[in-house]
Amino acid sequence: MNVLHIISDQHQAACMGCEGHSQALTPNLDRLAGEGMRFANAYAQNPICTPSRMSIYTGQYCHNHGFFGLSGDRPQGMQSFLGHFKQHGYKTAVIGKTHVPNEPRDWLLDHVDLWASCTSGPTASSGPSPYRRYLQALGLAHDDDNLKITGYPPHPTGLPQNQLRARPTKLPLEHNVESWGVRQATDFMDSCGDESFCVQVSLPKPHAAYTPHRRFWDMYDDDLELSPTFYQDPAGRPPNFRRMHEIFRGVWDSSEEDLDYEEAARNIWRGYLGCVSQVDYSVGLLLDYLQENGLAEDTLVVYNADHGAYSTCFGLQEKAPGICSEMVCRVPAIWRVPGTTVAGGVCDELVENIDMTPTIMALCGVPTMAEMDGVDLSGLLRGEGGPVKDMAVTEHRHSKALRWGPWRYVH
Repeated sequence: MNVLHIISDQHQAACMGCEGHSQALTPNLDRLAGEGMRFANAYAQNPICTPSRMSIYTGQYCHNHGFFGLSGDRPQGMQSFLGHFKQHGYKTAVIGKTHVPNEPRDWLLDHVDLWASCTSGPTASSGPSPYRRYLQALGLAHDDDNLKITGYPPHPTGLPQNQLRARPTKLPLEHNVESWGVRQATDFMDSCGDESFCVQVSLPKPHAAYTPHRRFWDMYDDDLELSPTFYQDPAGRPPNFRRMHEIFRGVWDSSEEDLDYEEAARNIWRGYLGCVSQVDYSVGLLLDYLQENGLAEDTLVVYNADHGAYSTCFGLQEKAPGICSEMVCRVPAIWRVPGTTVAGGVCDELVENIDMTPTIMALCGVPTMAEMDGVDLSGLLRGEGGPVKDMAVTEHRHSKALRWGPWRYVH
C-alpha cells in the first residue's frame, strides 16, 4: 500500500466541520473523515514545531529523541519513517515545511528520493529554499508573504507582526506555497509508476503569517464572531498564561494602533480560519489526484498537525503557553485506509502523534522501526474497541503535561 501523509502546521483540532465547529469551512477534511476514521482525542508530543515533528518522524517521545527547540544540530544515526520506508523498497519524498534539525545539512536529505522544502535550503550555506527560488524565477518573490507578513513597521513591544495582522495575499492561488507543494507531490507520485511510494506533504498553514488567498479570506465576514473563550477572565490561569494575555491585550490598548482589541482579534481570527480553509482546499486537490489516477484504493492517507493554536481563543494570539491547553495539545487525526477503516468512524480513545509511525508500518507490512514509543492503532482503525494507552504525553523544555480521562496535569 502507498502512504500519503498530509501534515499542517498549527491546526486547532476543533476547527473542522467534522468536529462540529460552527465557523470553520473544511469540506475536504470532512469528506476524508466521512470516508475514513477521525480520532477525537489525538495529542501532540510538543507544543512547538521541530520537536513535535521529530516525534512524528521517529515515533519517539521528546525525552527520548532529545529535541526540544526549534531546529538545531543534525542528529547522527537517527532514523525517520521516510528513511525506513525507503530502506524497504518505497520511493519517498518530503515536501513543504520540513522544519527539522538542519545544521549543517537537512536531516531528511538522506532519507528521501525527493526533498522539496519551502523553509530552508538543503545546507546551511545553500541559500533560498526550493520554493523561494521558484518564486524568484517567476518574478513573484516580492509578494511572498506565506511565512512572513510584510509592509508593517516593527511593533514597539518587539512582537512579530506575523502574529498581529491578517490580510489576503497578493500571490496567485496557483503559486502559493500549498499549491506548489501539491504539484511537487503529484509530480513525484506520477514519476513512481508501479513503485510504491511514501510521501509527506507538509502544508505550512494555518500557522502565521495569516495571509490566505482572497478566495478563502472572502469565505469569512468582517464581523466574524469571536470564540466565546475570547471573553473569559484569565484570573486563576497559570502565571505565564496571564502574562501572555496581558501582552496581547496591551498591544491593542496602545496608542500606536488604529484597531481596538476586538477588531484586531476578529481580523486575526478571520485570517486563521481562511488559512484553515486554504489547507482544506489543498487536501482536496490531493484526494482528487488519488481518485482520478486510480490510486485511492491503494493509498493510505493520514491527515494530522504538529500542534494546535490559540489564534485569539482565550484572548491569546501566540500558541505559548500552549502545554496547558487542549487547543494547542489536541490535534486533528484523520485516517483513510482502504479495506480497513470504518467509513465515517469516530474513535474516542486516547492516541498520540507518535502512534502514526508504527501504525503505517503495520498496515503496509513494513518491519517495525527500532526504538519507537508509539503503538499500533490498526485495531482501532478496524473498529475494535478498547484503550491502547492510559495517557498522552506533551513535553516542553520547561514543562510537561499528562492527559488522561477528563484531566490535564501540567508540571
